[in-house]
Formats: sequence, C-alpha cells, structure tokens
Amino acid sequence: MFYWIFKWSLFVPVVRLIWRPKVTGLENVPDSGPAIVVCNHTSAVETFIVPAMISRRLTFPAKAELFTQGGGIGKRIVAWFLAAVGQLPMDRSGGRASAGSMDGVLQVLKNGELLAIFPEGTRSPDGRLYKGKTGVARLVLQAKVPVIPIGIRDSVARRTKRLGIPYYPRTKISIGPPIEFDRYAAAATDRNVIRYVTDEIMAAVQAQSGQEYVDAYAASVKSALAEGRQLPSAVVVARPGLGRPVPPVPGDEQVQDEAS
Repeated sequence: MFYWIFKWSLFVPVVRLIWRPKVTGLENVPDSGPAIVVCNHTSAVETFIVPAMISRRLTFPAKAELFTQGGGIGKRIVAWFLAAVGQLPMDRSGGRASAGSMDGVLQVLKNGELLAIFPEGTRSPDGRLYKGKTGVARLVLQAKVPVIPIGIRDSVARRTKRLGIPYYPRTKISIGPPIEFDRYAAAATDRNVIRYVTDEIMAAVQAQSGQEYVDAYAASVKSALAEGRQLPSAVVVARPGLGRPVPPVPGDEQVQDEAS
C-alpha cells in the first residue's frame, strides 16, 4: 500500500516537475508476468525516477545494511521507508544469509512481478558504463524470465555556466525490447555462460544508454581513483563481451555430433 501512496502522491509529481523525463519504449514493458528490469546507474535519483515512470510495481534489492534500525534518525527513516515500500534486503556476506536473500528475490519473480537491478552494482564514477556483475545472469538463468534493458541519460545535476546554479536537464529513459536466455538455462552454473549472459545484458543496456563502455568493475575503479591510481586506457572497449566466444547452447553439441 505504501508503495502506491508514495509513488502517486510524491515521486511521480516531483519527478515530472524536476526531471521532466522523456520516456520511449514503454510498450516493451509487459502488462503482466515476471521480468527483470536492468538499468545503467549514474545517479542515486534513478532509483525513484524509473519506478515513477513505469506503471507496474518495481522491486529493488538493496544492501541489507540499509534495513537496520540502528544509528541516527536518518538511518532509521531510510530503513522504515525501504521496508514500507516493499523493497528487499540483500545480504552480501555469503553463506546461508545470502542464500536466504536470494530466495526473497526469486519469490518476487515467482509472484509474476517485476524485479529491478543495477547490474554494475554501484553508481558509475564518471558517467560511463561499467562491467556487469554476474548476479543478474544467475537470476535470469535460474528464474527463466525475460530481461528488459533500460538506458537512462541526463539524470545527473549540472550547473549553469555563469552563476553555477545547479539544475537537472530533461532526463531520457529508453526502454529496449525484452531479451531471453532460456536456451542457456541448462548451463546455469557454467562460468562462461554466466559471463556471456551478463555481457549481453550490459550490451543491451549500452544500446539504450549510448554510453562508452569500460571493461572493469565500477567498484574497482572507484577504489583505484581513491588511491590515486589510474586504470589503463585499454579497458575501454566498443561493447561488453567484445572478443569473447559465444558459448554453445546446451544440447547443440550433441545434435552436431549426431549430424556429423
């Protein structure tokens, strides 16, 4: 209930007033049924701009630490808000706790709802698109649901040249057609398949966002910049997965062997 109250009374009016989003491809979001929505991530505001512009409910997994009630009033408000609007805590410590978090995420898809993920795992440090983490591919292969790629542009505040007053340009949201990877479901534990599916998902996001791609994890780049280290320019490539071979579809090898 709180999700819809906050959405229509607060987020939709504010987003339309400040960011004035131009959305294309809304017809690519199915009216019903489960799917995973994947987006590039350049600004914190994207976590409510995208849900405000899509009529169906979106559930985002968020790090479990945000749901803890300890700390100051600000942290308690964030924890209450995330729980109230039905977002999911994601434990990243490993073991049974992480497995339990994954069960909750999969349940969203089993309920026929939309799950939203930022595959880069963190915000881009410089506006470019970074290497996707493989968790999204594992989910896609396990749940056997389509992926809806979204590219978001101009969601970061700018400043006027003369006075330096911050403002937001009109945000563009481009939604691509759903893509499916059911043919690889039988190889859901194959590392090459998981990396391939992840790269194809990121390539679909890049096609919508138009960003330059960096074949490195955003978190690693942030750490390097914090330590004063620069990454080599060779990590900039045309698209995710460039040069990596396409893994065979399970079952195709046997068919080929029988045919030969």
